[in-house]
Amino acid sequence: MEELHVFWHEGMLEHDAGSGVFDSGLDPGFLEVLDKHPENSDRVRNMVSILRKGPISPFLTWHSGRPALISELLSFHSQEYIEKLVQASEKEGRTELCAGTFLNPNSWSSALLAAGTTLSAMDLILSGQSKLAFALVRPPGHHAQPTQADGYCFLNNASLAVKLALNSPKISKITTVDIDVHFGNGTSEGFYANNQVLTLSLHMNHGSWGPSHPQSGSVEELGMGNGYGFNLNVPLPNGSGDEGYRYAFRELVVPAVRRFRPDMIVFVVGQDSSAFDPNGRQCLTMEGYRNIGRIMRDLVDEFCDGRMLIVQEGGYHVTYSAYCLHATLEGVLKVQEDLLVDPIAYYPEDCGFTCKVVDEIKKFWKKNVTYLKDI
Repeated sequence: MEELHVFWHEGMLEHDAGSGVFDSGLDPGFLEVLDKHPENSDRVRNMVSILRKGPISPFLTWHSGRPALISELLSFHSQEYIEKLVQASEKEGRTELCAGTFLNPNSWSSALLAAGTTLSAMDLILSGQSKLAFALVRPPGHHAQPTQADGYCFLNNASLAVKLALNSPKISKITTVDIDVHFGNGTSEGFYANNQVLTLSLHMNHGSWGPSHPQSGSVEELGMGNGYGFNLNVPLPNGSGDEGYRYAFRELVVPAVRRFRPDMIVFVVGQDSSAFDPNGRQCLTMEGYRNIGRIMRDLVDEFCDGRMLIVQEGGYHVTYSAYCLHATLEGVLKVQEDLLVDPIAYYPEDCGFTCKVVDEIKKFWKKNVTYLKDI
């Protein structure tokens, strides 16, 4: 069995988004106990712990991450935006960049570590030393646009890695598959006119949530110019569950990747699609994540000579997110028997409505995207 190389740095725990009413930062003055911001270090501490101490640990090799250079950030983000982040990081106290997204002392150094650690994981694959790597990083990144922070994200870690890969002679086309519960709008925005990158996002059908997130994640957002047809969104109904996601992958994701034939896949994972996440309503269980991991591994083995970078995004249930990550990686590694039993998941499923939605998306793609007309 091939090893999975995990890239991590303790310094990423230093980012502290504060506390309040959920992610608002609000202290109304009449509550005795406030929430930690959902994007807190506890969630990732448990992810590190379950991978180091859980039954998957023998299959993992650990590497230390590093901070990104400013010059590396400019492959995806604008100079003006980076300067804005640097200036905000030099202020005392908390800066709210947009709703729910707070830059505190140590946040910038953590963000640089998240970006650099992801780039190091990609470097390992591009160098030929391994085909499978996982960037276990925070703060997350997939909402960060070239000129805008959004949704707890400052730097788009996965997109920076895509940019690096496209500079390699080995990679001419690359696919991102994003299963975080929220639309990967930053990645979409960054490659919206690019036909070398197929961006696929499966997400809760939440629409735009304000000035920092103008994109809706709808099926109509197909790209522009040369990139038309290479931005594929799969907005799924709440409660789609394991079977709904299985059907969406079978009918939409796998056929699209097969038509595009990428040289590599960046698999963007978020456990906020789980049945118990406070930030999502999609009802995936460990088995659902395990199955998605298997599908992704089959795709990279078929088209990409096994090359896949996995990048951590959301997932806010402090304990269950770690279990779902473990299950995802079990699937990626094609472990023959389940290594962990799901400790809590039970939710009655009815994927009938989700299957109808997927069928309608498929009809829309066949009508509007030339290379998908025969899927």
